[in-house]
Amino acid sequence: MHSPGLSTTSAGLLSPTVLGTPPALMDRVSGERAGAGALAALREDPATRYLLLAQRSTPVVSGEDTQRLVFLSPAEVDSLGPVRVLQEIHLGRVRPPHDDAGPAPAPGDGALPAGTAVVALVLSEPLAADHPALPAGTVWRGYRESGAWLSDLESELFIEAQAIAGWHEGHGFCPRCGTPTEIEQSGWVRRCPRENVEIFPRMDPAIIVSVVGPDGRILLGGGGPADGKGHSVLAGFVDPGESLEQAVVRELGEEVAVEVDAVQYLGSQSWPFPASLMLGFTARTRSSDARPDGVEVTHARWFTREELQEAVLAGTVIIPSRLSIARNLIEHWYGGDMLEPPAPPVSVRT
Repeated sequence: MHSPGLSTTSAGLLSPTVLGTPPALMDRVSGERAGAGALAALREDPATRYLLLAQRSTPVVSGEDTQRLVFLSPAEVDSLGPVRVLQEIHLGRVRPPHDDAGPAPAPGDGALPAGTAVVALVLSEPLAADHPALPAGTVWRGYRESGAWLSDLESELFIEAQAIAGWHEGHGFCPRCGTPTEIEQSGWVRRCPRENVEIFPRMDPAIIVSVVGPDGRILLGGGGPADGKGHSVLAGFVDPGESLEQAVVRELGEEVAVEVDAVQYLGSQSWPFPASLMLGFTARTRSSDARPDGVEVTHARWFTREELQEAVLAGTVIIPSRLSIARNLIEHWYGGDMLEPPAPPVSVRT
């Protein structure tokens, strides 16, 4: 789709995506994980670290203003006792720090040094928080609860582990004949022994769009009660046979009955709830009206920057957290970080 008025670059003058997707901190080492004995070899290496995952949560230790994931050594994994392991997945190795990332972590500071192999151990259920293999103060938390407090590396590992574990949950049987599939390539492939076909992890592409009207206002909407406080940018899954830009036009027409004049890609985010790849766009429309479909979108409203900021501070409108690309799209339109309402006081029992 031609996008008049939006920025373009020639093929020889490429620039980073607008939302500034950070570089990967993990090397997926696809060649290393392909070997039949790769996982066994990692178990023999005392430098390997294991990330436990169970029912979409992982053990976390909380500090005053931070949280960190719990990584176990092979010896600590051996000490877990009789636990049911559903999958063992080689997540990769920690990349060396980039030139602008500062010095490498010092041993003992809780960070993973470059070259460390990380394996996800997916359990049928969480261990008790006071299990002797876990540090004192451990709690099991999902990514939505802990993601904002984790380091960039830990966040990347949690998302990767949750995405691949979620894929395994739905692919225990061959989609063609129903035969139980077998895990290969260190957790990254499932094979049907009857059909002799490989089944690879899948992600579901979804577009997510900040819609900007002719007067510069943004259109935010939500589901649930028509008078609900939650407002976000609009999103929808890409249908087979259509381009991303076509999906933007179709979804906005279906959900809020607006006609798109121009579309521009801004960036992407893996969102494993359960397996989405969110592809972020901004779209311009000549319309100053919106009609929610009443099913997926029950309320929609146009905001100026001042109106949205005032509503967020007053608590009458709730926008997505900074974990999500939805918030990034809103703040890209806004032109900076939006202020949050003050946190409620914490009551302390004496």
